[in-house]
Amino acid sequence: MENPFKQLDQPLKEVPQELKAKVMHDIAMAKLFMEIAELFSYNIGHVIDSVTRKRKK
Repeated sequence: MENPFKQLDQPLKEVPQELKAKVMHDIAMAKLFMEIAELFSYNIGHVIDSVTRKRKK
């Protein structure tokens, strides 16, 4: 079995543009879905903070 740590000293190889574009598109879509989910869900930290402030008054 070859030692995988010997490959760490090797120079980095360039990634094909098609693969790079696909990965960046997938990351952008995941970020979009996370932002949309945040818009339609409750911010639990804010809810707890506002409830505790109202109870103190």
